[in-house]
Amino acid sequence: MMFVPGNNPGMMADAHIYGPDSIMLDLEDSVTMAEKDAARLLVYNALKSIDYGSTEMVVRINPLSTPYGRKDVEAVVKAGVDVVRMPKTETADEVRELEAEILKVEEEIGCPGRTQIMAAIESALGVVNAYEIATASKRMMGIALGAEDYSANLKTQRTPGGAELLLARETIVVAARAAGIACFDTVYSNLDDMDTFRAEVQLIKTLGFDGKSIINPRQIEVVNEVFTPTEKEILKARTIIAAIRDAQAKGSGVVSVNGKMVDRPVVIRAERTIALAVAAGIIDKEEMI
Repeated sequence: MMFVPGNNPGMMADAHIYGPDSIMLDLEDSVTMAEKDAARLLVYNALKSIDYGSTEMVVRINPLSTPYGRKDVEAVVKAGVDVVRMPKTETADEVRELEAEILKVEEEIGCPGRTQIMAAIESALGVVNAYEIATASKRMMGIALGAEDYSANLKTQRTPGGAELLLARETIVVAARAAGIACFDTVYSNLDDMDTFRAEVQLIKTLGFDGKSIINPRQIEVVNEVFTPTEKEILKARTIIAAIRDAQAKGSGVVSVNGKMVDRPVVIRAERTIALAVAAGIIDKEEMI
Protein backbone atom coordinates (compact mmCIF):
# COMPACT_ATOMS: atom_id res chain seq x y z
CA MET A 1 0.00 0.00 0.00
CA MET A 2 1.83 3.07 -1.28
CA PHE A 3 1.22 6.41 0.40
CA VAL A 4 0.79 9.37 -1.97
CA PRO A 5 0.29 12.96 -0.76
CA GLY A 6 -3.12 14.28 -1.76
CA ASN A 7 -1.67 17.67 -2.63
CA ASN A 8 0.67 16.31 -5.32
CA PRO A 9 -1.22 15.81 -8.61
CA GLY A 10 1.86 14.54 -10.44
CA MET A 11 2.45 11.73 -7.98
CA MET A 12 -1.26 10.84 -7.96
CA ALA A 13 -1.29 10.61 -11.75
CA ASP A 14 1.73 8.30 -11.93
CA ALA A 15 1.45 6.18 -8.76
CA HIS A 16 -0.21 3.15 -10.36
CA ILE A 17 2.44 2.67 -13.05
CA TYR A 18 4.85 1.28 -10.45
CA GLY A 19 2.53 -1.65 -9.71
CA PRO A 20 1.50 -1.29 -6.06
CA ASP A 21 -1.40 -3.46 -4.98
CA SER A 22 -2.98 -0.47 -3.27
CA ILE A 23 -2.58 3.30 -3.42
CA MET A 24 -3.44 5.43 -0.41
CA LEU A 25 -4.07 9.07 -1.28
CA ASP A 26 -3.44 11.08 1.87
CA LEU A 27 -5.50 14.04 3.03
CA GLU A 28 -4.21 13.97 6.60
CA ASP A 29 -0.61 14.26 7.82
CA SER A 30 1.08 15.04 4.49
CA VAL A 31 -1.24 18.00 3.80
CA THR A 32 -0.95 21.30 5.65
CA MET A 33 -4.01 23.02 7.11
CA ALA A 34 -3.87 25.69 4.43
CA GLU A 35 -4.01 23.05 1.67
CA LYS A 36 -6.76 20.77 3.05
CA ASP A 37 -9.58 22.01 0.81
CA ALA A 38 -7.43 22.15 -2.31
CA ALA A 39 -6.06 18.65 -1.69
CA ARG A 40 -9.57 17.26 -1.22
CA LEU A 41 -10.55 18.62 -4.64
CA LEU A 42 -7.39 17.20 -6.21
CA VAL A 43 -8.05 13.76 -4.75
CA TYR A 44 -11.68 13.86 -5.87
CA ASN A 45 -10.65 14.71 -9.43
CA ALA A 46 -7.91 12.05 -9.43
CA LEU A 47 -10.36 9.34 -8.42
CA LYS A 48 -12.87 10.49 -11.01
CA SER A 49 -10.53 11.02 -13.94
CA ILE A 50 -7.49 8.72 -13.64
CA ASP A 51 -7.78 5.08 -14.72
CA TYR A 52 -6.06 3.21 -11.89
CA GLY A 53 -7.09 -0.15 -13.35
CA SER A 54 -7.38 -2.92 -10.77
CA THR A 55 -5.31 -1.06 -8.17
CA GLU A 56 -7.17 -0.73 -4.89
CA MET A 57 -7.76 2.95 -4.10
CA VAL A 58 -7.68 4.10 -0.47
CA VAL A 59 -7.98 7.62 0.89
CA ARG A 60 -6.79 8.57 4.36
CA ILE A 61 -9.22 11.21 5.55
CA ASN A 62 -8.80 13.70 8.37
CA PRO A 63 -10.41 12.75 11.70
CA LEU A 64 -14.13 13.44 11.90
CA SER A 65 -13.40 15.60 14.95
CA THR A 66 -11.67 18.15 12.68
CA PRO A 67 -13.41 20.62 10.36
CA TYR A 68 -12.22 18.58 7.38
CA GLY A 69 -13.22 14.98 8.10
CA ARG A 70 -16.85 14.96 7.00
CA LYS A 71 -16.06 16.96 3.88
CA ASP A 72 -13.38 14.40 3.06
CA VAL A 73 -15.84 11.52 3.44
CA GLU A 74 -18.40 13.20 1.21
CA ALA A 75 -15.88 13.91 -1.53
CA VAL A 76 -14.11 10.56 -1.69
CA VAL A 77 -17.27 8.43 -1.41
CA LYS A 78 -18.88 10.42 -4.23
CA ALA A 79 -15.68 9.92 -6.24
CA GLY A 80 -16.00 6.13 -5.85
CA VAL A 81 -13.08 5.34 -3.54
CA ASP A 82 -12.71 1.66 -2.60
CA VAL A 83 -11.63 2.16 1.01
CA VAL A 84 -11.76 5.06 3.47
CA ARG A 85 -8.83 4.91 5.88
CA MET A 86 -9.66 6.31 9.30
CA PRO A 87 -6.62 7.78 11.09
CA LYS A 88 -5.82 7.60 14.79
CA THR A 89 -8.66 5.20 15.58
CA GLU A 90 -9.06 4.55 19.29
CA THR A 91 -12.62 3.23 19.82
CA ALA A 92 -15.32 1.24 18.08
CA ASP A 93 -17.68 4.23 18.40
CA GLU A 94 -15.41 6.25 16.12
CA VAL A 95 -15.70 3.53 13.49
CA ARG A 96 -19.48 3.49 13.78
CA GLU A 97 -19.56 7.27 13.43
CA LEU A 98 -17.54 7.01 10.21
CA GLU A 99 -19.80 4.23 8.96
CA ALA A 100 -22.86 6.43 9.45
CA GLU A 101 -21.21 9.27 7.52
CA ILE A 102 -20.31 6.95 4.65
CA LEU A 103 -23.81 5.49 4.47
CA LYS A 104 -25.36 8.96 4.41
CA VAL A 105 -23.34 9.88 1.34
CA GLU A 106 -23.89 6.49 -0.33
CA GLU A 107 -27.66 6.77 0.07
CA GLU A 108 -27.53 10.24 -1.42
CA ILE A 109 -25.86 8.92 -4.58
CA GLY A 110 -27.70 5.59 -4.65
CA CYS A 111 -24.98 3.04 -3.83
CA PRO A 112 -25.40 1.93 -0.20
CA GLY A 113 -22.85 -0.55 1.11
CA ARG A 114 -20.19 0.03 -1.55
CA THR A 115 -17.40 1.65 0.47
CA GLN A 116 -15.11 -0.25 2.83
CA ILE A 117 -13.27 1.00 5.92
CA MET A 118 -9.69 0.59 7.10
CA ALA A 119 -8.80 1.72 10.62
CA ALA A 120 -5.32 2.96 11.49
CA ILE A 121 -4.32 2.20 15.06
CA GLU A 122 -1.84 4.77 16.30
CA SER A 123 -2.03 4.93 20.10
CA ALA A 124 -1.91 2.76 23.21
CA LEU A 125 -5.70 3.05 23.58
CA GLY A 126 -6.17 1.97 19.98
CA VAL A 127 -4.04 -1.13 20.58
CA VAL A 128 -5.99 -1.97 23.74
CA ASN A 129 -9.23 -1.68 21.75
CA ALA A 130 -7.93 -3.36 18.58
CA TYR A 131 -10.45 -6.23 18.48
CA GLU A 132 -13.41 -3.96 19.22
CA ILE A 133 -12.26 -1.65 16.42
CA ALA A 134 -11.77 -4.58 14.03
CA THR A 135 -15.31 -5.83 14.63
CA ALA A 136 -17.11 -2.48 14.83
CA SER A 137 -18.44 -2.55 11.26
CA LYS A 138 -19.17 -5.05 8.51
CA ARG A 139 -17.42 -2.60 6.20
CA MET A 140 -14.12 -3.08 8.03
CA MET A 141 -11.67 -4.70 5.59
CA GLY A 142 -8.50 -4.23 7.62
CA ILE A 143 -6.63 -2.55 10.44
CA ALA A 144 -3.21 -0.96 10.14
CA LEU A 145 -0.44 0.17 12.44
CA GLY A 146 0.66 3.81 12.39
CA ALA A 147 4.02 3.61 14.12
CA GLU A 148 5.11 7.23 14.34
CA ASP A 149 2.11 8.45 16.33
CA TYR A 150 2.06 5.22 18.34
CA SER A 151 5.72 5.58 19.35
CA ALA A 152 5.15 9.20 20.34
CA ASN A 153 2.11 8.16 22.37
CA LEU A 154 4.26 5.62 24.21
CA LYS A 155 6.82 8.38 24.89
CA THR A 156 9.51 6.48 23.01
CA GLN A 157 10.98 6.56 19.49
CA ARG A 158 11.39 4.29 16.49
CA THR A 159 14.41 1.99 16.52
CA PRO A 160 15.88 -0.13 13.69
CA GLY A 161 14.97 -3.34 15.51
CA GLY A 162 11.40 -2.23 16.21
CA ALA A 163 11.21 -3.62 19.77
CA GLU A 164 8.90 -0.76 20.74
CA LEU A 165 6.37 -1.91 18.10
CA LEU A 166 6.33 -5.65 18.82
CA LEU A 167 3.33 -5.69 21.19
CA ALA A 168 1.28 -3.45 18.89
CA ARG A 169 2.13 -5.53 15.84
CA GLU A 170 1.25 -8.82 17.51
CA THR A 171 -1.96 -7.38 18.95
CA ILE A 172 -3.08 -6.01 15.59
CA VAL A 173 -2.42 -9.32 13.83
CA VAL A 174 -4.32 -11.29 16.48
CA ALA A 175 -7.25 -8.84 16.43
CA ALA A 176 -7.44 -8.95 12.64
CA ARG A 177 -7.36 -12.74 12.52
CA ALA A 178 -10.01 -13.01 15.25
CA ALA A 179 -12.20 -10.58 13.28
CA GLY A 180 -11.56 -12.27 9.93
CA ILE A 181 -10.10 -9.16 8.27
CA ALA A 182 -6.70 -8.09 6.92
CA CYS A 183 -3.84 -6.36 8.74
CA PHE A 184 -1.19 -4.00 7.37
CA ASP A 185 2.11 -2.88 8.83
CA THR A 186 3.44 0.65 9.11
CA VAL A 187 5.86 2.51 6.84
CA TYR A 188 9.65 2.48 7.00
CA SER A 189 10.88 5.92 6.03
CA ASN A 190 14.68 5.55 5.67
CA LEU A 191 15.09 5.00 1.94
CA ASP A 192 18.87 4.83 2.31
CA ASP A 193 18.71 1.66 4.41
CA MET A 194 17.05 -0.99 2.27
CA ASP A 195 18.66 -3.82 4.23
CA THR A 196 16.86 -2.85 7.43
CA PHE A 197 13.68 -2.32 5.43
CA ARG A 198 13.94 -5.85 4.01
CA ALA A 199 14.50 -7.25 7.50
CA GLU A 200 11.42 -5.41 8.75
CA VAL A 201 9.31 -6.76 5.88
CA GLN A 202 10.52 -10.28 6.68
CA LEU A 203 9.61 -9.74 10.33
CA ILE A 204 6.08 -8.57 9.65
CA LYS A 205 5.53 -11.45 7.23
CA THR A 206 6.67 -13.84 9.97
CA LEU A 207 4.28 -12.18 12.44
CA GLY A 208 1.39 -12.77 10.03
CA PHE A 209 0.71 -9.40 8.41
CA ASP A 210 -0.96 -9.32 5.00
CA GLY A 211 1.01 -6.39 3.66
CA LYS A 212 3.30 -3.44 4.20
CA SER A 213 2.72 0.28 3.88
CA ILE A 214 5.38 2.06 1.81
CA ILE A 215 6.32 5.62 0.89
CA ASN A 216 8.40 5.11 -2.26
CA PRO A 217 8.14 2.95 -5.41
CA ARG A 218 11.65 1.59 -4.70
CA GLN A 219 10.20 -0.33 -1.77
CA ILE A 220 7.62 -2.25 -3.81
CA GLU A 221 10.09 -4.79 -5.22
CA VAL A 222 11.41 -5.69 -1.77
CA VAL A 223 7.93 -6.27 -0.34
CA ASN A 224 6.94 -8.39 -3.33
CA GLU A 225 10.13 -10.46 -3.11
CA VAL A 226 9.64 -11.21 0.58
CA PHE A 227 5.94 -12.06 0.35
CA THR A 228 6.10 -14.06 -2.89
CA PRO A 229 6.49 -17.82 -2.29
CA THR A 230 9.50 -19.62 -3.76
CA GLU A 231 9.17 -22.39 -6.34
CA LYS A 232 10.04 -24.90 -3.62
CA GLU A 233 7.33 -23.57 -1.33
CA ILE A 234 4.76 -23.64 -4.13
CA LEU A 235 5.65 -27.21 -5.08
CA LYS A 236 5.34 -28.32 -1.46
CA ALA A 237 1.97 -26.60 -1.14
CA ARG A 238 0.69 -28.17 -4.35
CA THR A 239 1.79 -31.61 -3.13
CA ILE A 240 0.01 -31.20 0.21
CA ILE A 241 -3.25 -29.98 -1.34
CA ALA A 242 -3.17 -32.74 -3.97
CA ALA A 243 -2.65 -35.34 -1.24
CA ILE A 244 -5.58 -33.98 0.76
CA ARG A 245 -7.89 -34.08 -2.26
CA ASP A 246 -6.75 -37.59 -3.15
CA ALA A 247 -7.44 -38.78 0.39
CA GLN A 248 -10.88 -37.15 0.37
CA ALA A 249 -11.71 -38.81 -2.95
CA LYS A 250 -10.79 -42.19 -1.45
CA GLY A 251 -12.74 -41.52 1.72
CA SER A 252 -9.61 -41.62 3.84
CA GLY A 253 -9.11 -39.36 6.84
CA VAL A 254 -5.38 -40.02 7.07
CA VAL A 255 -2.99 -38.07 4.86
CA SER A 256 0.76 -38.48 4.61
CA VAL A 257 3.22 -36.52 2.48
CA ASN A 258 6.83 -37.68 2.24
CA GLY A 259 6.32 -39.87 5.27
CA LYS A 260 4.90 -37.08 7.44
CA MET A 261 1.33 -36.81 8.65
CA VAL A 262 -0.55 -33.79 7.33
CA ASP A 263 -3.05 -32.09 9.63
CA ARG A 264 -5.34 -29.12 9.14
CA PRO A 265 -2.85 -26.35 10.09
CA VAL A 266 -0.42 -27.67 7.48
CA VAL A 267 -3.17 -27.54 4.86
CA ILE A 268 -4.10 -23.97 5.84
CA ARG A 269 -0.49 -22.87 5.37
CA ALA A 270 -0.37 -24.62 2.00
CA GLU A 271 -3.54 -22.86 0.88
CA ARG A 272 -2.07 -19.53 1.99
CA THR A 273 1.07 -20.20 -0.07
CA ILE A 274 -0.99 -20.92 -3.17
CA ALA A 275 -3.12 -17.80 -2.60
CA LEU A 276 0.01 -15.66 -2.41
CA ALA A 277 1.38 -17.26 -5.57
CA VAL A 278 -1.86 -16.47 -7.38
CA ALA A 279 -1.80 -12.88 -6.08
CA ALA A 280 1.79 -12.52 -7.28
CA GLY A 281 0.83 -13.75 -10.74
CA ILE A 282 3.11 -16.78 -10.58
CA ILE A 283 0.28 -19.22 -11.14
CA ASP A 284 -3.29 -18.82 -12.42
CA LYS A 285 -6.29 -19.71 -10.34
CA GLU A 286 -6.99 -22.54 -12.78
CA GLU A 287 -3.53 -23.96 -12.06
CA MET A 288 -3.87 -24.06 -8.30
CA ILE A 289 -3.33 -27.81 -8.38
